[in-house]
Amino acid sequence: MLIGLLTAVAASICYGTGSVLQAVGSRKSARHQAAAAGQLTEHGGPSLSSTAKAAMTWEFIVGTILDFVGFGLGALAARMLPLFLSQTVISANLVITAVLSVRLLGIRLTRAEWTSIGVVCSALVLLATAAGPEGSGHTPIATHWWLLAISLLLMAGGTVLVRVLGARAAILAGLLSGLGFGALGVGVRILNGIDPFDPATVLTDPALYAILVAGVGGMYLHTVALQIGSVNGATAALVVGETVLPGMIGVWWLGDASRPSFAWLAVLGFVLAVAGAVAVAWFGAPDSHGAEPESTPPEPVRIPEPARVP
Repeated sequence: MLIGLLTAVAASICYGTGSVLQAVGSRKSARHQAAAAGQLTEHGGPSLSSTAKAAMTWEFIVGTILDFVGFGLGALAARMLPLFLSQTVISANLVITAVLSVRLLGIRLTRAEWTSIGVVCSALVLLATAAGPEGSGHTPIATHWWLLAISLLLMAGGTVLVRVLGARAAILAGLLSGLGFGALGVGVRILNGIDPFDPATVLTDPALYAILVAGVGGMYLHTVALQIGSVNGATAALVVGETVLPGMIGVWWLGDASRPSFAWLAVLGFVLAVAGAVAVAWFGAPDSHGAEPESTPPEPVRIPEPARVP
């Protein structure tokens, strides 16, 4: 349990740091591309070209590498902990995002935000205290096919909706990316051929391809959300999608459980963690930080030298 918890915390740190660096790269690219023709769709959303250019900045590249490291650590944690614990700890990267935003994005956190961060941290302690053994993850192969079909529908349909809705789709993109990462966590838990390791079984399991679809689609939609909305706002929607549904699936279908007589504490910790994370994002909206109107060009983001990722 302790090793799994430390692994989930490390994944959270990687994801949180990566999100801020990706936001820095996305915003830097957006400023350079704002006046360029063809960089937005007719509805005001980012084109595939502008998203690709955002992904070519060094900050975004480093952030993406951290995402991959976080993915590996998060996948390991999902096999070692109940999903309601592993997904919630990993989604607490919003706290890391908020704190690093102070330095890298020039954002000032309010007292309400610091209070919300304290609630999240306290809730994670409650969850860790109440969590029991993780379920086996053994499910019928039909469940794996359903997971693949749902992942394809969410990611493909979400991409189309985001391009149609444009700038109005920031929260939707964040939520869909969270659902993608949640499907990824479920896929990792139910993937066959891991213990004992059997490459043939892994490669023929539909859950593997659900993981790939949900992971790639979730990363793309998260990138879009960062371009068209606030970092914390997009990540808050991601938190809800990444924790609530997977946590329920883990309890209802995969056998995750709390310690005997600690179910109430697990529920309380889970609710407080999600509510606290959403509160961080709510109080972290641009208006609460005194953001300038959209017509005013943002100040350049200064990266301290040398920039080192822990």
